[in-house]
Amino acid sequence: MTVDIDKTAGGPADTPPVHPEAIKAIPVRHYGRYVSAVVAIALLAAVVYAFSQGKINWGAIPDYFFDDRVLTGMGKTLLITVLAMLIGVVGGILLAVMRLSKNPVTSTIAWFYIWFFRGTPVLVQLVVWFNLGLVFEYINLGPFYRDEWSDFMTPFLTALLGLGLNEAAYMAEICRAGLLAVDEGQTEAAHALGMSHAKTLRRIVVPQAMRVIVPPTGNEVINMLKTTSLVSVVQYAELFRVAQDIGQTSGAPAEMLFLAAAWYLLLTSVFSIGQYYLERHYARGSSRQLPPTPWQKVRANMLSLGRPKGGMA
Repeated sequence: MTVDIDKTAGGPADTPPVHPEAIKAIPVRHYGRYVSAVVAIALLAAVVYAFSQGKINWGAIPDYFFDDRVLTGMGKTLLITVLAMLIGVVGGILLAVMRLSKNPVTSTIAWFYIWFFRGTPVLVQLVVWFNLGLVFEYINLGPFYRDEWSDFMTPFLTALLGLGLNEAAYMAEICRAGLLAVDEGQTEAAHALGMSHAKTLRRIVVPQAMRVIVPPTGNEVINMLKTTSLVSVVQYAELFRVAQDIGQTSGAPAEMLFLAAAWYLLLTSVFSIGQYYLERHYARGSSRQLPPTPWQKVRANMLSLGRPKGGMA
């Protein structure tokens, strides 16, 4: 039933509109966050206080921070990191392709390599390489090279082989996971266009697999940088070994260990920034909007602080 209301007469038409009452939002109190923050700050303050009361000559750290021996050791650490990762990446790609091959011989060899080098500690591998002179008196490569094993297996070569060959086993699994992440239809379409298997890998599969391979590879680079400290057992004068030697001669062994830790933190921070931008580069084809860079985050936070509450800037 429809009711006609005369708008000229008094009635509902003369009633002023009723505006809804503004909603007063009350934020939820997260008391657990406050308690956890207080506990974390208290623990941090306790650790800082404990170290401040210890018998540590903190002034020795800046005195030796840019010492020539420390900088030389840092350079050797970076050199062995880059070369070992290069061996690991190249060897990992080859092992991953061999592991995925339909040839049972090559796939079995790759599986055995990965099983052996992942199943033994890298420290044990370094010591074994360094002491192989107890097994082989000479290294004989025919007409190309012949020498005593002790002269051939230098600390640098021991560190390079021990870290690089071990890293190849881990990179093989990372590369294999990246290759398997690419849809098989991509390979089938490339073969239908007449591409060979090698060309399909190089131009179709590997570029798409890089998005999966790059993040864990960045972690492996950072881990390799820290693992280089193990080569001090084979007398290679990298950063950790140099810091130990300076600590023994200067009478500040603990301080030099803190110095080495500070350099490792600095180097890993630089590598982490590079890893972030590299991941951002390979995310261009999979993300509609790329994640902001650190500078963009800082700029956005600064702009948000300058905006008035309840309005636009």
